[in-house]
Amino acid sequence: MKLIDMQNPVRAVWLADQGFRLDPSPYLSGAFEARKLLERLPRTEPLISLTTGHSGGIYNGPKFRRNYVSDPEHGVPFLGSTDMMEADFSTLPLLSKNDAESMKLSHLRVEPDMTLISCSGTVGRMCYARSDMKGIWASQDILKVVADRAKILPGYLFAFIYSKYGIPIVTGQASGSMIRHLEPGHIADLPVPRLGDEVETRIHDLIQEAADLRGRFQIGVGAATKDLFVSADLSDLLDFSWYKEPRSIGAATWGVDSKSLRALNYDSRATKLRRQIESVPHRTLGEVCKAGELRRGNRFTRVAAEEGHGYRLMGQEQLFWLRPEDKWIALPSAKASELRARAETIFVAARGLLTDRALIGRAAFLPESWRERYVFSEDLLRVTSGDPDFPGAYLFAYLRSEVSFRIMRSLCAGTGPQDINSVLRLRVPVPECTPADRHRIAETVRQAYRDRDEADALEDRALALLDEAVREEAR
Repeated sequence: MKLIDMQNPVRAVWLADQGFRLDPSPYLSGAFEARKLLERLPRTEPLISLTTGHSGGIYNGPKFRRNYVSDPEHGVPFLGSTDMMEADFSTLPLLSKNDAESMKLSHLRVEPDMTLISCSGTVGRMCYARSDMKGIWASQDILKVVADRAKILPGYLFAFIYSKYGIPIVTGQASGSMIRHLEPGHIADLPVPRLGDEVETRIHDLIQEAADLRGRFQIGVGAATKDLFVSADLSDLLDFSWYKEPRSIGAATWGVDSKSLRALNYDSRATKLRRQIESVPHRTLGEVCKAGELRRGNRFTRVAAEEGHGYRLMGQEQLFWLRPEDKWIALPSAKASELRARAETIFVAARGLLTDRALIGRAAFLPESWRERYVFSEDLLRVTSGDPDFPGAYLFAYLRSEVSFRIMRSLCAGTGPQDINSVLRLRVPVPECTPADRHRIAETVRQAYRDRDEADALEDRALALLDEAVREEAR
């Protein structure tokens, strides 16, 4: 049951604005409540007066045919409205550079400090563009808001639009019945509260520091993977491209047994990768995880629960997001304990179809702040090292690589949604490196995730400060 905020109760003037309707829906939508509270502030300014740039600083893009390429030399990373929610942008598809840099699409380039808003389908998801996103192109389904720094700080503007005051108003302006859309004109008059230079600067600084830490996170996990391949004398695999390898139209293989008769599991490209890793000191994934975990989660019945009542469920898609949207389910406490994860667990998406952008085979590391916060879906392969000299953070630096992703994908089994073969995954080779190398690489990953956790905390502080300031001004 949704209740009104007792700090901002329904007032008589609200009833008059709604023709004295007494049913609760207009007053619980969030957008009406937010607008009414903002009307009580001494000073607000329309969003369009605070932006600058292409089309006044609030714009998306034209519809266009997406021509993807496989060679980074001829493409630019391309961000969809769901992709922008991810924590790690290293797996983005590549849009043709010729198309991206054309007059028609050049304005879709992302620049640091932009506010990005999903504007088609699921409207209102948001992202603050950080420095490592420069050079990424965004789809026409992402609305860009460019702050005029002479009038407002971009971090503060993002914090307001992303807050519990901005989001309901933005989503409430969407139109359409089947597929919802948000156009620049829909939010041009969004009332932005002005809270004074001191407060706005503090909020901006927190958001900017969070963005910088997330940029360091991206650099950190990439550096750990590079360090691992260089240390293992596998530098030539750093720029490995699956699509540059000859396709397996026909190939002979030996050692086939009853564990698998599927041709995919003997793909010559994946076999070549495994043999290259086996040419250096290595261990198998089964050996590393013998005293840990290498299994899918237990199945369970999902019963939806109200927010705050039950447990937050983490599924395959949102596992890779920077700030997952909470999905609450009801569970017995004993079952919830089974579905939690150990420290330094790696999750590999283990269910799905083998389309190019499907998640199956991708790996994610468990941030420390998520251990007690979430229970995890049975669709995830849990990978936990059982050897203290072979840390989970080191193992993740390998499993997040394109090499590991392609090997994992080659092990799929099933006819509809695929799974990762429970026997073949034990045989996946993992470069061993020296103990000193493993420790250094693991610490790089851990520091990256500490930066990520700190960024989340700073963003939460910024939103709390904004909320407190708005309520103080509205009294």
